[in-house]
Amino acid sequence: MSGNPLVALGASGQSPWLDYIHRGMIVSGELGRRIAEDGIRGVTSNPTIFQKAVSSGKDYDAQILALAKGRVPLPEAYKRIVTDDIRAAADILRPVYNASGGEDGYISLEVDPDLARDTGATIARARELFDAVGRPNVMIKIPGTKEGLPAVEETIASGVPVNVTLIFSVLRYADVAGAYMKGLERLLAAGGDLRKVASVASFFVSRVDTAVDPLLMSVVTRWPGSPKAETAQSLLGEVAVANARLAYGRFGEFLETPRWKALAARGARKQRPLWASTGTKNPRYSDVKYVEELIGPDTVNTMPPQTMDAFRDHGAVADALAGSVPEAKEVLGELGLLDIGIEEVCGRLEDEGVQSFLDSHRKLLAAIEGRLAGASAR
Repeated sequence: MSGNPLVALGASGQSPWLDYIHRGMIVSGELGRRIAEDGIRGVTSNPTIFQKAVSSGKDYDAQILALAKGRVPLPEAYKRIVTDDIRAAADILRPVYNASGGEDGYISLEVDPDLARDTGATIARARELFDAVGRPNVMIKIPGTKEGLPAVEETIASGVPVNVTLIFSVLRYADVAGAYMKGLERLLAAGGDLRKVASVASFFVSRVDTAVDPLLMSVVTRWPGSPKAETAQSLLGEVAVANARLAYGRFGEFLETPRWKALAARGARKQRPLWASTGTKNPRYSDVKYVEELIGPDTVNTMPPQTMDAFRDHGAVADALAGSVPEAKEVLGELGLLDIGIEEVCGRLEDEGVQSFLDSHRKLLAAIEGRLAGASAR
């Protein structure tokens, strides 16, 4: 284990989290083994992961049958299935939570994606899910949409840990950090204990390159051999990491503000940047690109299993964030000179992300409904 790059990653100050969960890996002991052998410090889930698990997982058969016999309505059946998995994972992660003093050891559970544009419903559902799981080491995932920002503030103010998800834009990240601090200030004013509330800001990475690279290639095609084309060629596969590094730079700036220092003095925890969507989608790029190039203290990287396996096999651990902001600014500056607006790209990615999770959520509900119907017919 001492030679495991994932363990070394944790020792460097970045927490490796697993972006995957299903009941089979809980009951088989796989999750516990990954925690022990790889130093995994947290787990994230999303509707896509649950949809795939519930659709084919035999480990859900007994519960599906019981729910069907009890004529449990679909919304309640969904909640029971999902929260049972989250609760079990939270219990396995509890020693990590205790040993880290509440810094790590979390399992994340997403608010229903169809509420992403509904602030009030998101707030109510976040509380409902947190109470249903009944574990302190659960983070409720709230999308970092404009409508989600007040929900983040309110949920933090109520003392519930939050994973702010679907962040693509550095400007939006700044808004997320502001919502977190507002929530902490309200919690403090109400007499709450800031040490009991943790949060991460999930900044999506690889999807940015997936969106920007075709735009760069269109420049190369339109002006072959020109300086523009050369610049575009040089930026391929560079924008996503640069965008994330700028967010990390903003994180460092927030920590130096008097406002944050006043909260930290009362026990507030840093809202660590979490690098999400770190699986490499372009086969021409390294399969550990979005891990190795974003290593740094006070961060989290949540990896899908295949990326985690690749990093365990051949990942290299070195601080890639220290002093990276000037170069990142140059990359984004050159992108702007090509008339490719990063904020416009990020806005489109946010909309697509909300829709993607909504589609997966609907498929998950349909899968549960189908399995309930099948069990009722037995």
